[in-house]
Amino acid sequence: MSASLSSPAGAARPFTVSHGDVLRIAIPMMVAYLSTPLVSLVATGVIGQLQDAALVGGVALAAVIFDVIFVSFNFLRGATTGFTAQAIGAADRRAEQRMLLGGLVIALVSGLLILLLHGPIGALGLALLGAEGEVATAAGEYFFWRVWSAPFVLVNFVIFGWIIGRGEALTAMLLQTLLNGLNIALSLYWVLELDWGLAGVAGASLVAEAVTTLAGILLVAARTDRHAWSRPDLATLKRMFSVNGDMMIRSLSLLIGLSFFTRQSGVLGIEVLAANTILLRFYFFGVAFLDGVATAAEQMAGRAIGARYRPAFDRMLSLTTLWGFVFAGLVAVSFLLLGGWVIEMTAPSPAIVAIAGDYLPYVVVLPLVGLVAFQMDGIYIGATWSRQMRNLMLASLVIYFAAWAVLQPLLGNTGLWLALLTFQGARSVAFRWMLPTLADRTFAGAARP
Repeated sequence: MSASLSSPAGAARPFTVSHGDVLRIAIPMMVAYLSTPLVSLVATGVIGQLQDAALVGGVALAAVIFDVIFVSFNFLRGATTGFTAQAIGAADRRAEQRMLLGGLVIALVSGLLILLLHGPIGALGLALLGAEGEVATAAGEYFFWRVWSAPFVLVNFVIFGWIIGRGEALTAMLLQTLLNGLNIALSLYWVLELDWGLAGVAGASLVAEAVTTLAGILLVAARTDRHAWSRPDLATLKRMFSVNGDMMIRSLSLLIGLSFFTRQSGVLGIEVLAANTILLRFYFFGVAFLDGVATAAEQMAGRAIGARYRPAFDRMLSLTTLWGFVFAGLVAVSFLLLGGWVIEMTAPSPAIVAIAGDYLPYVVVLPLVGLVAFQMDGIYIGATWSRQMRNLMLASLVIYFAAWAVLQPLLGNTGLWLALLTFQGARSVAFRWMLPTLADRTFAGAARP
């Protein structure tokens, strides 16, 4: 049996899962996730006030590089959440702190490696993005300042994962609010008041991440037992690297899928690209809501497995499914009622308004099609079923590309949107289909209803 499927030894530790338990995690995390896009919006807005298109373009290109880097390492948060929740369920303080320490070491070493290699990374990224002239100069300046935040960003991933794994969603929301609020405030002050330009925006991210790391470390110190710290052994490190590696592949696969959608939108013309880009903003807004439910599933699945208590796992599955569809339905209705107004406010021309309006129905149904995929992401992360998660994600990506190869040549942009819906639907079906087998194997011999 693989490490990701083995259950902790010992007797079951029963606990209940209620509607309130789900919402106490889901709602604060929705608020936290919704605040994140505001940072990018404010950064773009304050740079736009400088009335220099090259600066805006430079920030946009450099931001793509950071998106790739940080999304690639987002597995640190997910894996830490799963390990921590399982340790909480097993009431094993030493395992909880051992996994936390291991995650912090991986994050710190990875962050320092990014700093060491930031020159080649930046040069390669800008070359692949085709940056030239003043735009390349602006992107390089922004990248140089912001890259120093890498160790703090990765350490924060681990700290956030640990807090969420403990089920302290409100604390996670407050820490995320500190990060995003400080970033926004410093960006506004340093750019608009002190006229620090790109260095001001990038420096705001650096300082905000550093301050949040400090706050997180103080939180860790206050909520851990100094006598329970122990160095991760070889078996623990091997499991951590295995799970983190699988989750990294999963994150990159999702990034590839969405990036491919944007690339193929550009192939269909600049107006289609602009319309699809606007519609994808709706998608990311919806993700913030659905990720709140996924986070609740993540923590409770891990805790149930750590506690070896199948009834709590089954109850978590039914409640997060119910609330997931409730929130997905609310998101879909919001898109339907407000989508046209948002498109008219953001689209730069009547032609793009018309195109985006035509394809708005696909965005309306996307949360309903993808809800189970997000919920399953949370459960698989919490259970640390990383190998199966990796394989199913890669299979879904293959299905997506196959659907695109058939549908886009036949139907144009309609085919592209249908391929994206197929991608989300394939993830939902495949992950949900595999879940009973994995749960039976994981809880073999444990308490059942």
